[in-house]
Amino acid sequence: MSETEHEIESQPASWRRAATLAPGLRQTLTAPGERIAYIGCGTSWFIAQAIAAEREQLGIGESDALCASEARLHGRSYDRVVALSRSGTTTEVLRALAETPSGTQTVAVTAVAGMPIEEIVSETIVLDFADESSVVQTRFATTTLALARACFGLDVESSALAAELVLADELPLDPTPFARIIFLGAGGCLGLANEAALKVREASQSWCEAYPSMEYRHGPIAVADTETLVMLFGTAPDGLLDEIAATGATVLASDLDPLAQLVQAQRFAVTLAHARGLDVDHPRNLTRSIVLP
Repeated sequence: MSETEHEIESQPASWRRAATLAPGLRQTLTAPGERIAYIGCGTSWFIAQAIAAEREQLGIGESDALCASEARLHGRSYDRVVALSRSGTTTEVLRALAETPSGTQTVAVTAVAGMPIEEIVSETIVLDFADESSVVQTRFATTTLALARACFGLDVESSALAAELVLADELPLDPTPFARIIFLGAGGCLGLANEAALKVREASQSWCEAYPSMEYRHGPIAVADTETLVMLFGTAPDGLLDEIAATGATVLASDLDPLAQLVQAQRFAVTLAHARGLDVDHPRNLTRSIVLP
């Protein structure tokens, strides 16, 4: 078993452990009533999207998710900036934090203590039990989201149980025959769809994209055909599944917990990587962290 597969299988236990931390971290991570920007790069940005969307949907406070390299925090009126960074060394995240206006509360969520990010934030949350040795992020990302959900007062145990079922079952279909894989989602599920697509691209070098569910009709559906697999996170808009099916594409929708669906997508990525003879622990052109001169 690859290290990535081991980390994927360990996620439910990691989520449960994160949930036990929520009572002491609710203010730090979710700060009810404050205006918060959640920032990150790559996977961390997509998890930030999920956190920000769910926080707003629950009425906890105004929330934005910003790509750290494009954050432009200088002059913005946020009460709090929460930076997600597994390594604590990503250059764009550090630069964005450095531009945060004086007086703004800054928080880092990382997997490694003692990294440069700690020197420039007000508070640090270290999820060292969710750290990973593989390049492709799985466990740290989902554990961060599970922690946020627990801080929101949501039930993490049900997500963990659903993920355990996904890990124990066969995949609902074999992803290897498809030339194109599309993930769709809305609200908090859009960040998960983006992350699922990134996992498939990183691990298996496959043609894979993600879109907001309602936006798929606005152009991307033009390339759907019998070699296309479309996986939907969350509830499908009225009529969309029928429209996709009419193209000849295969549609995969379920009532699974979205976090468990992301675990399923991670397994798709590993399956495709193995089918192509790729080393899922060491994907080409990628490193654990982007550190610029």
